[in-house]
Amino acid sequence: MTSVVSSATRTIRIGSRKSQLALVQTYWVREQLQSSFPDITFEVHTMSTQGDKILDVALAKIGDKGLFTKELELGMINKEIDFAVHSLKDLPTNLPEGLTLAAITERENPADALVVHEKHKDKQIETLPAGAVIGTSSLRRLAQLRNRFPHFTFKDVRGNLNTRLAKLDAGEYDALILAAAGLQRLGMGDRVHQILPKEISLHAVGQGALGIECRADDKDLISLLKAIEHPETRDRCLAERSFLRILEGGCQVPIGVNTEIHEGNLTLTGVVASVDGQKIVKDTVTGTASNAEALGAELAKLLREQGAQEILEQIFAEIQRGS
Repeated sequence: MTSVVSSATRTIRIGSRKSQLALVQTYWVREQLQSSFPDITFEVHTMSTQGDKILDVALAKIGDKGLFTKELELGMINKEIDFAVHSLKDLPTNLPEGLTLAAITERENPADALVVHEKHKDKQIETLPAGAVIGTSSLRRLAQLRNRFPHFTFKDVRGNLNTRLAKLDAGEYDALILAAAGLQRLGMGDRVHQILPKEISLHAVGQGALGIECRADDKDLISLLKAIEHPETRDRCLAERSFLRILEGGCQVPIGVNTEIHEGNLTLTGVVASVDGQKIVKDTVTGTASNAEALGAELAKLLREQGAQEILEQIFAEIQRGS
């Protein structure tokens, strides 16, 4: 089969969700590739995913994994697009047959950020008043914050970033917990009131990085996409994704991570927490970055031995019951 990269038209079709953040990320990838390969035309094709269409239900209750990726993956399988740009945190750790994670780009700050209502501009998360209404659509954030701040009131918040911020500014919430990377990419870094330290909230697997997915048999395209891969981010994210894969957790379960690389050594910290924040298991492993996936598996085994599997099984059962 003739590769799209070597075809006469030399046109490569990039798939993207239609959200503002997705398009900003996709056009950034397009610009990086265009500058490296000026003789190739890169076209952006947009699609709506299930996660984009259902905005009035908590993410954990919508259904299975791949809420923001399935339609794009079908587009690749059907050869309507050649590769897709994802927020890596949205990309399931087990990909459909015939597709592969071709490249991982340099990561923005992966931490969670506190965004506050004007009346709390002199506060940090530790000093917000009892009963403060905190908006988040993430079970991971919810579980960790409930463990640390049981005196807060937590309320689900959906919609795009502008919608969420408008709800905050209208007084529906005292504060929101959002990904710092998304705010930065949309030019809203000034809304970041506090970067939450890892002692308070471990971030989502892959948060802050972009994952480029394509057909596994398109070797020329995979080689081309490696031009925008960031090796350190790749190693960190492969460790995180391996940890998540072994625990069989999707993006909508309370699993958090933190990774750091120093002088070739990768340190991976992981947490699994019950949704009510009452049960929490956490540990850390360190090893060479070249063994990233093995380190992720090692940490998953450690947390399983400490009770992580029982916590996750209870959460899966509750989600299935719709509770």
